Amino acid sequence: MDIRELLPILIYDDSCYHCSKFAGIVKSIAGKNILIVGHYTDIGKEIKSRIFQKDYDSTRMFWFVTDRVAYGGRAGVLPLLLSVLKHKSRKTPLKDVPLIHGNDCKSARSFFIRTKTLLSNSQKIPLK
Repeated sequence: MDIRELLPILIYDDSCYHCSKFAGIVKSIAGKNILIVGHYTDIGKEIKSRIFQKDYDSTRMFWFVTDRVAYGGRAGVLPLLLSVLKHKSRKTPLKDVPLIHGNDCKSARSFFIRTKTLLSNSQKIPLK
């Protein structure tokens, strides 16, 4: 699998209820222009193994991967928003990857913890 053919990609925590809702909103707005996969899906694990070092914990935040940079957490919000607003059509349409809706983190307290995590975690990883 060539990751460059799949870009842009949103990788989200598919075990978290609020993260799944976030991914669902992005999917409803972006359509098939952004591939949305969960951290714990087979395709998500494959993509992450090609981007991140073996001992890196990529599940701390969501990731938005473009052709040049993998944006994590807060750093990914603006590039994701710009990509969604552009509605740039893909050259090759993506096959539909169903979203997995997690049931963990359903409480209001979890929502605020996730929001705090989103705002406090940020990272950019240049791609080769």
